[in-house]
Amino acid sequence: MSTKNLEEQAANMMMFCASCGTAEVDDIKLKTCTACKSVRYCSIACQREHRPQHKRACKKRAAELHDEILFKQPESSYLGDCPICFLPMSLDPEKSIMMTCCSKLICHGCVHSYELRIFQAKLGRTCPFCRHPAPKSEEEEIKNVMKRVKANDPVAMVQMSLRRKEAGDYVTAFRYLSKAAELGDAGAHFELSIFYEGQCVEKDVKKELYHLEQAAIGGDAIARYNLGCEEEENDMMDRAIKHWIIAAKLGHDDSLDNLKVCFRGGLVSKEDFAAALRAHQAAVEATKSPQREAAEEAQKK
Repeated sequence: MSTKNLEEQAANMMMFCASCGTAEVDDIKLKTCTACKSVRYCSIACQREHRPQHKRACKKRAAELHDEILFKQPESSYLGDCPICFLPMSLDPEKSIMMTCCSKLICHGCVHSYELRIFQAKLGRTCPFCRHPAPKSEEEEIKNVMKRVKANDPVAMVQMSLRRKEAGDYVTAFRYLSKAAELGDAGAHFELSIFYEGQCVEKDVKKELYHLEQAAIGGDAIARYNLGCEEEENDMMDRAIKHWIIAAKLGHDDSLDNLKVCFRGGLVSKEDFAAALRAHQAAVEATKSPQREAAEEAQKK
């Protein structure tokens, strides 16, 4: 049967209840199976009745849909672009600074250029992005972060959770991360995966993997790398390599190193490795600029 015929058959199936065959009309609305999204039912009773014969196909299709989302290449890392120079952020956390006043992550190049400018003009220190006066104490920093937390800013929630975790207040840290994850923050999902490794909360492998996957889908390269390592431990090298290819294309160095080892071992084709290498180089090059290079030179002095 051709692909076109299969698509038509699937479309026809969605017009009728998979259990009793009732067609969708004005007074009868069919509801789609939330797991596989390939069949519809006219009632909960029909869904329950059809469950035994649908269970295996449903589980298989749900897994396929999950992998389609999981292994889709993100357009960029979850860090996005610097809001000032609009260049992609480096994956190196040492090359950016989080502003507590506006929760903006600013690249070190823009911060360095701005600090030089205000020093030469003998101006007071302010945020390079929103021009809010720079905090003069840790107390002011926390006040700024809490203002953003109250505004439902997930980035500020993650920052606050890290502060509470460092202070030993794991309950509050976990609460902030959970709220930020609900708002879709990839960084929060990654931090929660660390919690569920058994740090501060009871170890839960399923929840750890869930949050790693959500972080990876959101563009967290380190979470993607960790997923690859998990798959490697489970002898699922095909899946591990897929994760590392995606992370390498985002500019993640350790993932590229793992792909090199796999390539030498004959587990990765020459074409796939070359494509990952080119994309990695492009991702890294995209994060460079004269201002960022100047900032690195200044840090070395």
